[in-house]
Amino acid sequence: MSLEATMVIVDNSESSRNGDYTSTRWQAQVDAVSVIHSAKMRAHPQSAVGLMSMGGKGPEVLSTFTSEFGGILSGLHRTKIHGTPHLSSSIQVAALALKHRSEKSQRQRIIVFSCSPIEEDEKTLVKLAKKMKKINVSIDVIAFGDLESDQTKKLEAFVENVKGGDGSNLAIIPPGPNLLSEELQVSPILGGDNTGAGAEDSGEGAFGFEDAAENDPELAFALRLSLEEEKNRQEKEKQEREQQEGKTNLDNIPEEGSSGDKKDGGDKMDTA
Repeated sequence: MSLEATMVIVDNSESSRNGDYTSTRWQAQVDAVSVIHSAKMRAHPQSAVGLMSMGGKGPEVLSTFTSEFGGILSGLHRTKIHGTPHLSSSIQVAALALKHRSEKSQRQRIIVFSCSPIEEDEKTLVKLAKKMKKINVSIDVIAFGDLESDQTKKLEAFVENVKGGDGSNLAIIPPGPNLLSEELQVSPILGGDNTGAGAEDSGEGAFGFEDAAENDPELAFALRLSLEEEKNRQEKEKQEREQQEGKTNLDNIPEEGSSGDKKDGGDKMDTA
């Protein structure tokens, strides 16, 4: 694996409640996200991983790009299972977040978990895939849960059209005795020879806030709002942590003259 910024999109729609994977489809994703983060950090310590959800009313950025798993874990714990998946729009939001990553030398990658019926038709997904390929975004898809032929056909067409060399992969993981995270580790996404192949160019293309604002103002606004909320939340947590640490340090400082008073008291007793 190379130096990458990876946005992981989890499927928190109602289908993720299903218990056909240990212990549920949602918990299986939580475990797998941890494995993905560890693999990316081991491969290159300067890489970064972000987190998004696709369920509910629309895509939501849960953690901006970070090398620390704490931010990712916090985002997972805040996630609620509800609604239907928004696969196409979540990928577009992820691409916008990647465009505005702080370290431009990082190659762009999106890893999508999909365990729900896909509402978009194949034509829409192929069009999106070609747009992602044009802006040098590699996309890995982890398909599990609802694996009807129509579902897998759509995802196969999507990955085939987004491929830049060997930079994108589709892992279809049916229910079985092994954990989803275990199957993922031996898939091409993390364990195969293709894992190190990303887009050769980290150029940004023409897909940005300006295009989103023109083509889909609501999507652009949702991304800005989501990113700002996550940034504000992280800053608030940092301030609270610093205040708590400062309070703890003050509590550990002995009161002025307290030890001296005890010593004086001892001298008086000796004199008496």
